[in-house]
Amino acid sequence: MDNTATPQNIALSMRTLKQVLAEIGPGNALQSSMKSLLRILAENMGYKRAFLAIYDQETATLKIGLTHTQAKTSQATYTPGQGVIGQVFESGASIVVPRMKDHPEFLNRAFGRPPEELASLAFICVPVVNTAPDTRETEVLGTLSVDLPALSREILDTHRQFLEVVAGLIAKQVALLQEEMALQRQLLAHGMGLSSEESTLHMPNIVVSSKSMRLVLQQVAQVANSRATVLLRGESGTGKELLAEAIHAASPRAQAQLIKLNCAALPSDLIESELFGHEKGAFTGAVAPKKGMFELANKGTLFLDEIGELSLEAQAKVLRAIQEKEIQRLGSEQTIHVDVRLVTATHRPLEELLQEGRFREDLYYRINVFPIFIPALRERREDILPLAEHFLDLFCKEYQKTIKRISTPAIDMLTQYHWPGNVRELRNCMERATLICDEEVIRSYHLPPSLQTSESSATDTDLSFGEAVAKFEQEILVDALKKAKGNMLQAARDLRVSYRIVNYKVKKYRIDPRKFVTGRRRPKQATGA
Repeated sequence: MDNTATPQNIALSMRTLKQVLAEIGPGNALQSSMKSLLRILAENMGYKRAFLAIYDQETATLKIGLTHTQAKTSQATYTPGQGVIGQVFESGASIVVPRMKDHPEFLNRAFGRPPEELASLAFICVPVVNTAPDTRETEVLGTLSVDLPALSREILDTHRQFLEVVAGLIAKQVALLQEEMALQRQLLAHGMGLSSEESTLHMPNIVVSSKSMRLVLQQVAQVANSRATVLLRGESGTGKELLAEAIHAASPRAQAQLIKLNCAALPSDLIESELFGHEKGAFTGAVAPKKGMFELANKGTLFLDEIGELSLEAQAKVLRAIQEKEIQRLGSEQTIHVDVRLVTATHRPLEELLQEGRFREDLYYRINVFPIFIPALRERREDILPLAEHFLDLFCKEYQKTIKRISTPAIDMLTQYHWPGNVRELRNCMERATLICDEEVIRSYHLPPSLQTSESSATDTDLSFGEAVAKFEQEILVDALKKAKGNMLQAARDLRVSYRIVNYKVKKYRIDPRKFVTGRRRPKQATGA
């Protein structure tokens, strides 16, 4: 890149910022999107290397966590005030080094730069600062730095200003990465030691953004490596089965079987046969011996969903299997030793069942060793959009559709709905929308009637034909303005109408294009149960 401040280079900077905004948008995985962001900066702006250092609050050090460099790099850490990176973090002010070899405090240890490069390269480091929306207090989370050709001070200052803008855009993502670092440290402390790639392999269908669900995943990581019995609690459709799969996959029993049984799906007289098996002739229809779930799950994990539906007799036998690690098939007096890790789930308040005498107190304390409460989807609205985008991508592949995004009015409807069926209902909703959508955008009228209000869907009984058309016009216009970042001329080009018409409609419907200028997108955010 020619580093003079020409209109072409200004246009390149703007295109780079647009690409940065796209990378940090909803639904993108944190680490991969930030690595892509560093690559975009390096390739577009002519940087030889780009580094992102993040502050580790527990060790009080800055760690070079993500890089884009032409050479093989090694992990580096700094204490606040140490070297240029440490000074920028401590002061919260950017530093420009016009020529590396002339800077007395420049630490040439992080990435082993060849000595001949120090005379030809400059170094720019800017702080990544997060501002609390309520108190407006600022916190330095880390630093963004680049190696670039030694240029005039004026041009280097232009790059500094550009990088400060980028650092401001990525502050929220860096804060999330900081949380992930803390989670990884806890994984190591509990003997898990999973890399982010391994974690993704274990939980490919779990998409989370909210702090409450991050806490749930943290609890899953803490308990998975043990043999403790887990009780997953939450409303139907919140993803308890997915979390049970994650616990099994991250446990030492991952190579053995995970056996699942929904206790509410079978009549009470068949549950015991399913759990413990039976011998030939044990009851009418038992024409051959059959292994039960406990036997099939030996050396592995048994997931009992809706355990509150078990009869008292079945509960007593489950308790014995947990305590004594022994079972008896129906119609047999022979005991069978089983080694099973039990994960249970329920949407019912077991404490009320205890008081009513419908659930054994001793079994309750046996299965309640490590309870995990999964919040309802309406209590973690930050997860709605990334989950919707995840399901959209999933069903586009399944049904061979080319739907690219969800419109703004449709997003508003998804985030405002109360989701009584939780994630399961959201999945069904997105499958239906994908099937009936015949364009590249999911719009509000593609969503199920249960999400529609008379105002959002323009279906008021008193609505005239003209008013219904106006509602549709507003949705199309808002969508175009969002895509064009508030630029009415570009929106007119996209809609293939004149600027005069767009300007007239904007005034008619009292739409403020300025609120789309920043290109802000809704917070994230990919693997909720």
